[in-house]
Amino acid sequence: MQKPLVSFVVPCYRLAAFLPECVDSILSQTFEDFEILIMDDCSPDNTEEVARTFTDSRVTYVRNEQNLGALRNYNKGILLSRGKYVWLISADDRLRRPYILQRYVETLENHPEVGLAFCPGVSLRRGKEGAVIDYSTYGDVDTIVRGEEIIKHSLKVKGNAILAASVLVRRDCYEKLSLYPVDVVWAGIPVDFIWGGDWYMWLLFSLHYHVAYFAEPMVCYREHELSMTNAITQEKIDICWHSELAVITMISQAAKEKGALTVYKACLGALANFYAKHCASKPYSWMGQTSWSTIDLQQVEATLDRSPYTEQEKAWIRSRIMVALAEIYYSEGDSVSARSYYLKGLKLKPFMLPVFLKLIVLSFGGPGRQVRELLRTAREHLVRG
Repeated sequence: MQKPLVSFVVPCYRLAAFLPECVDSILSQTFEDFEILIMDDCSPDNTEEVARTFTDSRVTYVRNEQNLGALRNYNKGILLSRGKYVWLISADDRLRRPYILQRYVETLENHPEVGLAFCPGVSLRRGKEGAVIDYSTYGDVDTIVRGEEIIKHSLKVKGNAILAASVLVRRDCYEKLSLYPVDVVWAGIPVDFIWGGDWYMWLLFSLHYHVAYFAEPMVCYREHELSMTNAITQEKIDICWHSELAVITMISQAAKEKGALTVYKACLGALANFYAKHCASKPYSWMGQTSWSTIDLQQVEATLDRSPYTEQEKAWIRSRIMVALAEIYYSEGDSVSARSYYLKGLKLKPFMLPVFLKLIVLSFGGPGRQVRELLRTAREHLVRG
């Protein structure tokens, strides 16, 4: 039997109600050389009944004998798939345009240096499309980007900047680099990568390949109470900070091994910023509800001590955590706390001239804030050219 060019892996657990929309959006694609694997992870609902209604020969239904958990189910689907390209899309999401696969495949076929393609997504709630999801956009034009630039961009924003539902991956990425990591341990803490797994995969693949970006929002990402995002942010918030810091640490080590030193340095800065955000209480909002992830400096020290970095690098990270906290408090108008953390940062690393200058500006109160805002605006103007 001839192998399909593309494999869609559709993990499904308690999502039978949404499965038809997902599968139909794939079957309606103008590019038709694909297979669909519905990976039922022992759903307690009528997933099997719904899956059996699809009569298209390209659809295969697989029900696990026991519940594997999301990541192992993903990996099983990837290993069972036969395509040169693999699209992992949850049963509650859907493709928004019938030509998205055609556009992706043409680009990947013509550019062997590209390991994955993605696009922005539109939120979908109660059957109605909403706004474009801000973090999923990477500009207004289609482009092929050096993977290292995607990594740096992702590290600068809140976290994962690539919407999982939109990603088509070259099979070589999974075979040569990694499947989804399970049984991850970071700084002595077992980490459930159900939260950071996608982010880790996209960053790892981007470290070795270029990335194709399509500016048109061509997928829908569903927001609903049964989603994993809802369960994690409302009930298991510790998973978030464990995973985010583990992802950055693991990518930093992969970058160091590859000799990608600019990415390695960017990871150290991002690690400090993420520590600071969680120390200052990082919000996670989902469907109008917000949960807060908060850690203290003792937790920072406990995990940093067990990190793979040199003592010099740890000292650098500690100083940047203090400065990042100062910046957060300054942005919130808390000048007293900002000054305190700037001083702590300078105590750890005395020769940080920008921090010293910010302290001087801070001492001038309101006028100092105006000067700093003018300098920030001027710097952004220069960067934009």
